[in-house]
Amino acid sequence: MSFKSAFALALATALWLGGCATRAPDRPGMGSPDAPVSGGREIERGVASWYGEPFHGRRAASGEVFNMNDLTAAHKTLPFGTRVKVRHTTTGREVVVRINDRGPFTPGRVIDLSRAAAASIGLIQSGTAPVVLFTP
Repeated sequence: MSFKSAFALALATALWLGGCATRAPDRPGMGSPDAPVSGGREIERGVASWYGEPFHGRRAASGEVFNMNDLTAAHKTLPFGTRVKVRHTTTGREVVVRINDRGPFTPGRVIDLSRAAAASIGLIQSGTAPVVLFTP
């Protein structure tokens, strides 16, 4: 194996292992995972979707077992354990979720809610909805 090949393999392995980390470092202003959520500041707007049955009982990106009945969500970049308030902009209903997975992987979507979280803001029937994300 050439030096170039060995280096590329080592780099790919390091990046892969880094992506498997169970918790990203806290970022300033994101709040601690256990901090209560109040009005908070707006961090993102976009379309939310939900996921449930096919993923129920499987491992989430954080390493924990996904339970569609918990108030959890998948986000592309927020650290695992971060609590986020999600407001359905059409109905005004809100839910606080804990980020424990990565996604959504559909272009244009900002968050994937567990079935329970989606049900609490009235998202099950429509499948997607415009939302605003807030953090403490």
